[in-house]
Amino acid sequence: MTPHVCRHTFCSNMAKSGMNPKTLQKIMGHSDIGVTLNTYTHLDFDDIQKEMKEVCNR
Repeated sequence: MTPHVCRHTFCSNMAKSGMNPKTLQKIMGHSDIGVTLNTYTHLDFDDIQKEMKEVCNR
């Protein structure tokens, strides 16, 4: 476990919790939102499945 791994975990957890992506970008110090969303935010199948269930149950 390195500090860099902690940054990825923090970013992923904040995105999953619903934090505004632009706010998360500022916190992470990224000049490009693509770095925040495509490099630091990681989703797995369970995350996708949960989101789909929530959308379908509205």
